[in-house]
Amino acid sequence: MGVSTETIAKYYSQAFETFDKHREPPPINVSFYPYVGINHTIRIRNGQVFVRIAEICSDLPASAQRALALILVAKLYRRRVPAAAKDVYGAAVSTDEYRVRAVQNKRRHGRKVITSPKGQVYNLDKIFDSINYAYFGGGITKPTLTWSVRKTYRVLGHHDATHKTIVISKSLDSPTVPKFIVEYIVFHEMLHIYHPAKVINGRRYHHTAAFRRNERRFAHYEEAERWIERNVRKLKREAKKK
Repeated sequence: MGVSTETIAKYYSQAFETFDKHREPPPINVSFYPYVGINHTIRIRNGQVFVRIAEICSDLPASAQRALALILVAKLYRRRVPAAAKDVYGAAVSTDEYRVRAVQNKRRHGRKVITSPKGQVYNLDKIFDSINYAYFGGGITKPTLTWSVRKTYRVLGHHDATHKTIVISKSLDSPTVPKFIVEYIVFHEMLHIYHPAKVINGRRYHHTAAFRRNERRFAHYEEAERWIERNVRKLKREAKKK
């Protein structure tokens, strides 16, 4: 059985005192919310603090709830999160039990918007097949491939292991974008399939040393990195156009 919301609220009061000893903690409201994954939020409205904790974490032990309080309040104050709090909370939610809960919950309630692998300029199916043959010997099982609904510039690609989907930003489906850039982003997301995330000391790592080594195998790696760095502002402008 988990800790009551009233007790958790006290942890947040203590966390506020940790980061601001000279000010009385504001009224704190804690609730469990049906987020799809392991997500939590903290907001201040009209002088009150509202904390929403993922329902699947409602039975976290007191130590992990205290650590989460320190993490969220630190972020609210834009302060460095205490390393000990990171370790305690990370160890609690990185167990197999919580990972399975998150995946099952995402499969039940999550919704992945799928458009089409065939864009106006580039066909993700064909690019995947050529990359798979050239770099993985055809050994990667093809996931669902789709262009994003909207143009984005911060995230150019995303691999969703739960829904077995690779999403590529619509910003790259343009005649002004070289084909090797789309290939590079697809290759990067395929590496996430080839190198699944690892949990080390309670922390989840997606870009391991092996991942980074293999990423450099891409024939146009340095050229692709330079192109993205030079064109990020242009992608941003295009993404913000109505």
